[in-house]
Amino acid sequence: MTRTAAVNGISVSYDDYGDGPAFVLVHGHPFNRSMWWPQFSALAAEGYRVIAADLRGYGESTVVPGLTPLETFARDTFALIDHLELDEVVLGGLSMGGQIVMECYRLFADRIVGLVLADTFAQGETPEGHAHRNRVADELLAAGMTGYATENLPKMMAAYNVPAMPRVAEHVHHMMVTTSPAGAAAALRGRAERPDYRKLLTTITVPTLVVVGRDDEFTPVADAELMHHLIPESMLSVIDGAGHLPNLEQPAAFNAALHTFLDQ
Repeated sequence: MTRTAAVNGISVSYDDYGDGPAFVLVHGHPFNRSMWWPQFSALAAEGYRVIAADLRGYGESTVVPGLTPLETFARDTFALIDHLELDEVVLGGLSMGGQIVMECYRLFADRIVGLVLADTFAQGETPEGHAHRNRVADELLAAGMTGYATENLPKMMAAYNVPAMPRVAEHVHHMMVTTSPAGAAAALRGRAERPDYRKLLTTITVPTLVVVGRDDEFTPVADAELMHHLIPESMLSVIDGAGHLPNLEQPAAFNAALHTFLDQ
């Protein structure tokens, strides 16, 4: 059920579905909360209350131009959790969403009882990456999202899945082209200032699932293996037949990985 909440001076749109312990999902760039639709019924069937919000600058939430650091996204996420009067949550995120989840753990570890880190990586930004993200941000502000979406669709999904899964490809493309260039640019500039989370991962004490598409170009399997190695007693699941968005490209396999994780 779509709702809105006023948190941290902005309006946040979110979906809230099911009953039980709270499982909060954080979307990636340049997407919105609809990327988690295949997980809502699966997690609700596991007995969870599933919450997914549009980050500031994305979807139907307030666009704030400039620079949005990961800490701001993390504090927005827990401001919504406070608004919903939730004491503790399982927290999952994909790509940029996974980095926001890591930042949430840095800030709010005592309120997190489980983590899912999907198609993301923990390393800090490099000088080359810093320049690249700021350059892309400039391009989005100047030219909009259409060219960016067309160029990156066969990287967001495994290229072979774009023609094989036209409805999924249409959904992914639509999310990208309808994202605010100002919101996307602000997030890119914020990620350019990203810290290194590798040391933080060694301190995680809650059950953690690391999951990745086998053919992910942006965050390859090696990045997932590194996080799995750093996080004590974590689980690793590699999803065949998927790229950067295994939850959409192979939802049955992704949901099965969640099921196994939650069972244990």
